[in-house]
Amino acid sequence: MKLKNLYIIAGALCLTATAPTMQSCVETESDLVAFVDDNRLNTPNDTVYSLIGIINKMQVVADRTVLLGELRGDLTMLTADASLDLQHIANFTAEADNPYNNARDYYAIIQNCNYFLANADTTLAKRGYKVFDKEFAVVKAYRAWTYLQLAINYGSVPFFTEPILAEKDADPSKYPFYDVQQIAQYFIKDLAPYTDKDYPAYGSINGINSRKFYIPIRVLLGDLCLWAGEGYYAQAAQYYHDFLTLQGNTHPTGVSAISWENYDFDRVRDDYASAIRDMNEETLTIIPMESDEYDGIISRLTDVFNSTVDNNYFYQATHSPAYDELSAQQRYVLVYSDPVTLLPDTITPDADFVYENENLRGDLRLSSVYRLRNVPQASTSMSSFQQTCQKYNSDNVTIYRLQYVYLRYAEALNRAGYPQAAFAVLKHGLWKDNIEKYISEEERTAAGSLISFSEYYFTRENTLGIHSRGCGRADADTLYTIPELSSLNDSILFVEDKICDEMALETAGEGQRFYDLIRLSMHRGDNTFLANKVACRKDPANRDESLFQLLSNSKNWYLPLE
Repeated sequence: MKLKNLYIIAGALCLTATAPTMQSCVETESDLVAFVDDNRLNTPNDTVYSLIGIINKMQVVADRTVLLGELRGDLTMLTADASLDLQHIANFTAEADNPYNNARDYYAIIQNCNYFLANADTTLAKRGYKVFDKEFAVVKAYRAWTYLQLAINYGSVPFFTEPILAEKDADPSKYPFYDVQQIAQYFIKDLAPYTDKDYPAYGSINGINSRKFYIPIRVLLGDLCLWAGEGYYAQAAQYYHDFLTLQGNTHPTGVSAISWENYDFDRVRDDYASAIRDMNEETLTIIPMESDEYDGIISRLTDVFNSTVDNNYFYQATHSPAYDELSAQQRYVLVYSDPVTLLPDTITPDADFVYENENLRGDLRLSSVYRLRNVPQASTSMSSFQQTCQKYNSDNVTIYRLQYVYLRYAEALNRAGYPQAAFAVLKHGLWKDNIEKYISEEERTAAGSLISFSEYYFTRENTLGIHSRGCGRADADTLYTIPELSSLNDSILFVEDKICDEMALETAGEGQRFYDLIRLSMHRGDNTFLANKVACRKDPANRDESLFQLLSNSKNWYLPLE
């Protein structure tokens, strides 16, 4: 019902009652892309129909975007009940006939975007504003995001920016093949003029602000700069910074966390899972899915990560031993006042402390996200071990969350040569007092506007170091710090390791991990960085050597292109 509701609400805002002129798409025999009848988009209703058509195409790739990014990483493992198609993805053995390997679906989005951009009448104005102006920027972002997904999943892909209207032009060999850096560099230039373009507002759809359907251009530009690599890191940091600090629409981290409520470590307060579940809090962009197959395309991610009636409570994916170990290795810190001296001090659980649930050891985010219970079943065809993954309890698929932006901002700052500022994102949170206290004058001067935060909108009350979301008072942890190292490059690598760990702790299960590992490996020029992480996912103490050797060759990171 979401897309139908979008049309109803948006249609009420149209200035004319003209019927839509965009004809339905017909796929070519090669299925590479779609072609459409020659038709100008020159009425306000066309914007609504066109956006709905593109979002509908994005629904097709929503689940696989998450699954391809998660199952090939090191934080998730499949259960014995997982489908063979998912197992082939996770084991890097997927072939062209795997349903999750279908580049044509991405090109269907691109074709619709190309058609819109080529045919929208950008000069058309009604009542003093250009009818297609805002939607034009939305579609530019959709196209860039889709090409980025293609490149990070397939390595090198056919590239074209004009609509293909004839069967003879659908031959991939007619077009250049671009890798992720080439695609990033192209779209950095393509999107730069649209950073200040406002997006259309169609009100609330099923309780979700319709602006959540769009991709923030500054965030996407930051991502593209990170993927472009050397020479673009400061630019990436600037785009992320400007998104976070945009006047009138600032984005402090917020203070949602899961924490121990007492010094006995036997009771937790959990604001973390609810913040993730709330589509209007930390969520920036979703692909809106239907709630019923009768209405269209629904997401099956809940059936993969949760026990549901549809899967007889046999969930297919869960947290990996590598994630368990990383989480348990973290140090949780509480701050308390000494009853005698009244001075603040820290307390942390002893290494041999016995927890009610081992997922509570170390970082608490694992215990917040994954919950397992034993529920005896009357039928042997249904599992009695039932898992709930708090990150998948919605019809919609999240593709951007605020914490992704902060973590990538830290990644960009670090690679730009500002490791203290990057680490402050993890440990302290960036607001005026912390910036002056924990970042050297030399680095503050060099970073300049990259770490400029308004003292009125970013404060102690609304800003938190990302690590504190699961590890208590990370700012008070004397062991969580950058050691004295011999060179700036050593400091950058150390902080990047911490950022990589924080990405795992914060985004596990969300489909970001494998893509993050690709990008960090590219920064380092070291394929074994990714290979070692993934090869240790099932047993951190005993690396899977055959998988390590396979992934040490970056060609094996990508799906076969049909």
